[in-house]
Amino acid sequence: MVQIRMATEENRDIIVGFQMKMAKDTEGLVLDEETINEGVMHVLRDAEKGKYFVAEEEGKVIASLLITYEWSDWRNKTVLWIQSVYVLPEYRNQGVYKEMYSHIKKWASEDGNVAGIRLYVDKTNKQAMAVYRKLGMDGEHYRLFEWMKD
Repeated sequence: MVQIRMATEENRDIIVGFQMKMAKDTEGLVLDEETINEGVMHVLRDAEKGKYFVAEEEGKVIASLLITYEWSDWRNKTVLWIQSVYVLPEYRNQGVYKEMYSHIKKWASEDGNVAGIRLYVDKTNKQAMAVYRKLGMDGEHYRLFEWMKD
């Protein structure tokens, strides 16, 4: 049975490894491990930056995701952003992400200060988009534009 919980500093190495694999798998990027280590640790030590959640099965961390926050002046509430989702390949298509999403959605539903949940997905990641739609998320309303420093 999969259990979802907030990550701790002891989970840093596995989360860093997941992020390295995700960048390589989804975008063909090789990220700087030291930068990722520091970035993950900043979140684990400062809940205002976000919260990592992990999925465990029989004591083994098999997935993780990051929640960050966006203030919505239109709603006068916080929007939770799901980011950095990674599920070990051998656990995919088994409902692990569904369990993680249900955990986050329950939190959002019960917290009167939360307006909802958003995430972004690479437009070529058809499998992920199918999962998100199946869980009732709508990807038709907004398009994401960005400018990122190199």
